[in-house]
Amino acid sequence: MQPEIELKLDLAPEAADMFAQWPSLPADSQTAALHATYFDTPDHQLGKRGMSLRIRRSGRRRVQTVKADGRDGAGLFARDEWEMPVRGAKPVLDARTPVVALLGEAVAEVDKLFTVDVQRRTWAVTQDNATIELVLDRGAIMVAGREQAICEIELELKAGEPAALFALARRIDADIAVRPGVLSKAERGYRLTEALPAAIKAEPVALDPSMTIRQVFLRIGAACLRHYRLNEALLLDHYTPGALHQARVAIRRLRSALKLFAPLLPTADLARFQGELRWLAAVLGEARDLDVLMPRIADGAMRVPLEEAQAAAHDHVLQWLASARVRMLLLDLVEWLALGAGMGAKASRSAAPFAATRLRRLRKRIAKEGKSMVRLSDGARHEVRKDAKKLRYGAEFFAGLFDEKKKHRSRQKAFLGKLEAMQDVLGALNDLVATPAILARHGLPGDIGAGGAEKADLLAAAARAHGELVDARRFWT
Repeated sequence: MQPEIELKLDLAPEAADMFAQWPSLPADSQTAALHATYFDTPDHQLGKRGMSLRIRRSGRRRVQTVKADGRDGAGLFARDEWEMPVRGAKPVLDARTPVVALLGEAVAEVDKLFTVDVQRRTWAVTQDNATIELVLDRGAIMVAGREQAICEIELELKAGEPAALFALARRIDADIAVRPGVLSKAERGYRLTEALPAAIKAEPVALDPSMTIRQVFLRIGAACLRHYRLNEALLLDHYTPGALHQARVAIRRLRSALKLFAPLLPTADLARFQGELRWLAAVLGEARDLDVLMPRIADGAMRVPLEEAQAAAHDHVLQWLASARVRMLLLDLVEWLALGAGMGAKASRSAAPFAATRLRRLRKRIAKEGKSMVRLSDGARHEVRKDAKKLRYGAEFFAGLFDEKKKHRSRQKAFLGKLEAMQDVLGALNDLVATPAILARHGLPGDIGAGGAEKADLLAAAARAHGELVDARRFWT
């Protein structure tokens, strides 16, 4: 088993020819045509466990590789790898790999799932006294008649410090736009076996009670970046309101994580990243407001200017997503997390007590803030809503630290259900009170006919939801 550390970068297919001619590349390179076949059981048991199994053919040579999940780095992949030469086109599954132990009797069901064909060009690059293998892959993934293009750069660290990978990535981006990649070829293939989504929700963060604060924060941060990048990629390909919404959710989740761990993060880093993420959320915000508002507009005269504003807002989003500012923010965040986020010795403590303290304080604040929900001003109620989001994200992040017993899992589910119910009502209230301001920004008078009775009903529902949340049993004790 050999550890592998690589930084994956996505680039547009039309930029690949430019990169191949990049003046900073060494004159010498190697070129190879690679054909890889990936295998799994019909119900994808390996993929569900974060494993991939492939046989790659280059010329007459075949190499079988098993890789473990490498998502923790959000662009920086550090993976366990089992590799050996094989003679035929079928995998050799024995004690030299973990596949048999993972699958048991189901190992007999392993069969071909999808193929990947790429033209690979490889250079050996020196950056800041580090030796880096730089690879440009261009090709396609094929699954049962469906096909998806691949165009990516991989920077694999052969010797030296991981920071050199990011220094080289910045040099590349100065001339050719790249952004951190978060999907391995195996993950792309698995996704292609199903219908392509219009948006991608946050994936559960795999934590366990033995983890330290540092390990937990780095894993949460990586998961948030992955969530954002998956939806950003959808947006850059084709705008959908769902992908924009999930990109904003990913930003909010990351900002919430930064606040949860703020006592252990460098002040300057925290201020910088919170500021940039707040800006990015605002960039996406106007488009999201109009996406939510438009289905409620029945007046044809009002729809025309709002549709024009909506189209302009969508264009504005796509222009900024393509900008160097956004690309460098993502790369900076990936590097910061990959190098430990500047966390000190205190971050080596057990994560569970820290998480319990942070959740308890948030819950207490929400209980106090929302005590007179019906009489709160719109602004004060919005603050309760924001704190409820932080508590929900924190409860979702930290769930794995407290799920060793069945009673904890049932309490988690109930608690998150109460939080979600309160968020839904407060979200509806926020949409209601925000509508006049949105219309005014676009020169339209009044609102869209929402009456006081609707608001009163929502306020009563919010008060009930708040009471039920306060009474819900905590799962972190």
